[in-house]
Order: sequence, then C-alpha cells, then structure tokens
Amino acid sequence: MSLMAMKDVTIAFEDTVAVDRVSFEVNAGDYLVVVGENGSGKSTLMRAMLGLVKPRSGSIAYGDGLVKNRIGYLPQQTAAQRDFPASVEEVVLSGCVNRMGRRCFYNKADQKKAEENMALLDVLKFRKRSYRNLSGGQQQRALLARALCATDAMLLLDEPVTGLDPAAAAEFYDVIRTLNRKYGVAVVMVSHDLGSAMRDAGKVLVMNRGMDFFGSVEDYRAKFAEGAVTARG
Repeated sequence: MSLMAMKDVTIAFEDTVAVDRVSFEVNAGDYLVVVGENGSGKSTLMRAMLGLVKPRSGSIAYGDGLVKNRIGYLPQQTAAQRDFPASVEEVVLSGCVNRMGRRCFYNKADQKKAEENMALLDVLKFRKRSYRNLSGGQQQRALLARALCATDAMLLLDEPVTGLDPAAAAEFYDVIRTLNRKYGVAVVMVSHDLGSAMRDAGKVLVMNRGMDFFGSVEDYRAKFAEGAVTARG
C-alpha cells in the first residue's frame, strides 16, 4: 500500500531547478536508498517529502493514514547539534511535538512512547545523561528513537552514518534493518555508503536532479554491471 506518491515533481529556487520531474512511490515496508552526487537534489527531495518545500509543479500525495508531520526524520547533524545541552530523554521526547496538537506539555502517552523507543534503541540506560556526552553512535540511536516518536510508518534518514566509525555504522544499519523487517517501518535513506546501504535495501533511486534510475536493487546491479547507470555516491 502506498504511503507516499510523488508524481512529476519539479522543485526550483528562483531560476535554479533542484529537482526535475521526479516520480516514484514509497510503499509500506519499503527500504529505499537514494544516491547521487552533491547537488543532485537528494536533500531537497527529502525536504519536499516532509512538506518543508513546495514543488513548482507536480504533486506529492500521502496514503494509508500517513500525513507529512507524522514522518520520522533524522537529518545530518551539525557540530553545534552534537553539543546540544539536553538530556537524552528530553531529546527523544521532543519527537512527540507533532502529536501534541494544542497541548503545551507532554502527557503520559508521550512519555510512554519515548520510553519504549529508548528501550528499543538501547539508550534507555542513558536517559538522564547529557546528549552531548554520548558517543556518535549513541547519539544517532537517540535521534532515531526521537524520529520513531513521530511515526510508526516511515523514516527519512539523511546520511545517517556520516562521522560514525565502522563498528558504530554497522550497528546502526543492523538497527535500521530490524525496524524495517521486524516492525514494518518504511525507510528512505540518503547515503553515500552505497555498498553497505544496499545490503538491506529493496529499492534504489539515483538522483541527478532528475531520475537516472529507480527500481529494485537487483535491477540496479544488473544495469550497473552493464554500465548503464553509474554509482553517484
């Protein structure tokens, strides 16, 4: 069942086209890796999926009960964000904000969801620790728990293993695989780590402002072997 369908979407900033006539769907349980060179439109595409930028033309439709503010998002971290002076629990709870509506305070359901996700991501034992004092891998787990507080259906991950050592990156991929396969969460991941990302993915989208390729990992590998599509990232 389709969670999100993008049809002939073009996004431009003044006279510069960032995304050009892109069409694809994300279905329940999908694991899609988005690759492309810097400036190919990957991050702009993700922002459009979140409703943060509006297409110049085309349409983005949400289905199966999904709405744009109920998509979990894990952006690339800046140095300032890695040094954020809050507890792990506060960071994770902030993922419930879009569920609060007009409420000004977190309720017991929000706190329960945050606790469940901290336990799932193995950061519950750090709940009172300062986020800034965690390792890079632990911070990513906390941010993933935060993203899961916003959604049960779809996660958007923008270069999630950047800055992680190989062991932490491998652990993170294991967590994503579990969320996708065991809990049925659809995953859309922008990545330069194509080889590792494709080990668990089912689909690949190659961006070059437009779409160079969209299809199964098997078809991507076949076309890549033939030289029809080149790896960008």
